[in-house]
Amino acid sequence: MLHHMTSEPEQQIGVGTQDAFQRLWTPHRMAYIQGENKPTGPGADDGCPFCSIPAKSDEDGLVIKRGEQVYAVLNLYPYNGGHLMVVPYRHVADYTDLTVAETAELGELTKQAMTALRAASGAHGFNIGMNQGSVAGAGIAAHLHQHIVPRWGGDTNFMPVVGHTRVLPQLLADTRKTPRRSSRSSATRRWRARSARAASVTSPSATATSASRPN
Repeated sequence: MLHHMTSEPEQQIGVGTQDAFQRLWTPHRMAYIQGENKPTGPGADDGCPFCSIPAKSDEDGLVIKRGEQVYAVLNLYPYNGGHLMVVPYRHVADYTDLTVAETAELGELTKQAMTALRAASGAHGFNIGMNQGSVAGAGIAAHLHQHIVPRWGGDTNFMPVVGHTRVLPQLLADTRKTPRRSSRSSATRRWRARSARAASVTSPSATATSASRPN
């Protein structure tokens, strides 16, 4: 928890030449640079985080949704707020090795994630894809995962381009709740619409009208 927050820059005692810049410290990035949570080998038992996440609670694992073959989870080191990944439960590296059922559900959950993110955050667009192999930039190449990165106009500025730093306005725990709320709200609206249609079909007036019509 942060204490004594103020809009005035804090004076830090130390050695150095003062300049006109303030510093935004992002120590969580050091964990990524130093390889925290990276597996020690290519096997499922070598500390693969994608294999261990399903055993955790949704809150602890930052899980958004669990399907039969795949699940959606927030990226611990997001490119943008709401950066999700869709991951098969099975420890598999190559996209061509997915089963038909895994491929279908990965695509369907990707569509659902896009819909939820649009409703929750008004995303203007998305970067969607996966890096296959370490040479292609995959951080955890042994367990494939598809990235879903929401984008907004002007979301690339001097911070990532010059400072190699992403400024995220929301904590991951709060981000996890947003698309889930939106998804539940959309599901509720669909359920109510279906119920209304069913009620109109089975209502006495509808039945009477139907019975009076010649076949």
